[in-house]
Amino acid sequence: MEITIRHAEPDDYEAMHRIMTDPGVVAGTMQLPLQSAERWRRRLAEPPEGFHLLLAIVEGEAVGNVGIHTQLSRWRRRHVGEIGISVMGEWQGKGVGAELMRAALDLADNWLNITRIELKVHTDNSAAIALYEKFGFEIEGTHSRYAFRDGEFVDAHSMARVRG
Repeated sequence: MEITIRHAEPDDYEAMHRIMTDPGVVAGTMQLPLQSAERWRRRLAEPPEGFHLLLAIVEGEAVGNVGIHTQLSRWRRRHVGEIGISVMGEWQGKGVGAELMRAALDLADNWLNITRIELKVHTDNSAAIALYEKFGFEIEGTHSRYAFRDGEFVDAHSMARVRG
């Protein structure tokens, strides 16, 4: 199986909608179910400053994404990026997340000069935590009752990867 990583384009809004409304994605992210495709059309047509979105393509279909958010107007935190990965449920555990992480870290390290990458992950998402640890992320703390998901509160870890 060949996984291609590329930058998201405005015409990818339907693919992003499909990914971000996938039940496997909704459970592991802060996204709400039943989002509109129009929301993604607007977001990709006019992305916020400092937002970089990459897609994972398998057999011509987008199956996952990774976003890096930087805060260019916050001078003292320009070296920091926040990352979020989403992989459709049927593609989880097949190397898509690892390819997305490799591409995101290459972009962060070699092109954006980001030396600290932060993320939040639900404490019950052991597969994601293992992926992040494989790429050098460490748990820095745990937030109790961080998010409300499917009728109950869930905790989340703050993780970061810091390079020299």
